Amino acid sequence: MTLAPDADTVRLSLDEARSLARRVLSAAGLSPAHVDAVAETMVAGERDGCASHGLYRLLVAADSIAKGVVSVDAAPALDEPAPALVRVDGGGGFAQLAFERGRPLLVEKARRFGIAALALNNVVHFAALWPEVETLARDGLVALAFTPSHAWVAPEGGTKPVFGTNPIAFGWPRPGPHPFVFDFATSATARGEIELRRRAGEPVPADWGYDADGASTTVAEDVLAGAMRTFGGHKGSALAAMVELLAGPLIGDLTSQESLDADAGRKGSPLGGELILALDPAGFLGAAAGQHLQRAEALFEAIQAQGARLPSERRYAARAVSEREGVAIPAALHRDILKLLERKD
Repeated sequence: MTLAPDADTVRLSLDEARSLARRVLSAAGLSPAHVDAVAETMVAGERDGCASHGLYRLLVAADSIAKGVVSVDAAPALDEPAPALVRVDGGGGFAQLAFERGRPLLVEKARRFGIAALALNNVVHFAALWPEVETLARDGLVALAFTPSHAWVAPEGGTKPVFGTNPIAFGWPRPGPHPFVFDFATSATARGEIELRRRAGEPVPADWGYDADGASTTVAEDVLAGAMRTFGGHKGSALAAMVELLAGPLIGDLTSQESLDADAGRKGSPLGGELILALDPAGFLGAAAGQHLQRAEALFEAIQAQGARLPSERRYAARAVSEREGVAIPAALHRDILKLLERKD
């Protein structure tokens, strides 16, 4: 660990970041299997320049554990409701370990049937979805993932929360080291971005949300107490509703409003479900799969040839730097993370 020249940031190697995350999660009472899975997600976020889903989430996870929102030693239970379906009941634990337990069978079924789905039920989700779809794309599969959250986001035309941030993630296998991946909230921004602005005392754009009275505001704290907005007006609102349905009633789990109700004012991380779809190109195309995947490369080249950036390029560029130089986090955040260890001591 080193202090950056401006002393406002602390630089950590990825191994140091991983060790710090594991220490904090262990001190919070999380079982070893969950510690490893959750820590890797946080380190991946920090490594890839996604600060709102990086080590900052240690504060979020520790808070949810302390408030009794998370089952710290949940043992995910796997079953097969239909030939091409996998279900994992996470038992109220964090979603990462439930995904790890269900992924091998999801991959096997996708390769056997051409398409398969994994439902994660009764899991606590606080992280990005791209780690799941990137992993599946590296397995050679096309993947989509959806999850609701808490009711923090107003529908277009309204000012009161109904939806969660309700992210959608997509992964596509490519030759070379990096698949095509995108992951975006259907809200105007991730809730963590607003929280980071609040911590830094910075304003937010006026189109990110409303205060508790339904008025547009640039005060981060007021948006957190009021309602966030969807991106793209009615289009983002419709996609948010789709996510509610796919990863809520379709798989027998909670909507964002039901998740917030179940939280009962504890202000913990969302409890609910996640739906992951995996498609095997060879299931549709057989021996011609490689030929058609190469046609997709022409699409990517046409995008990049005119100077446009592919989604995830920035993350991969940040990853390359982090693997060489480590990551820098705000010194204030580092102090807050270390305080979690002091409380345990």
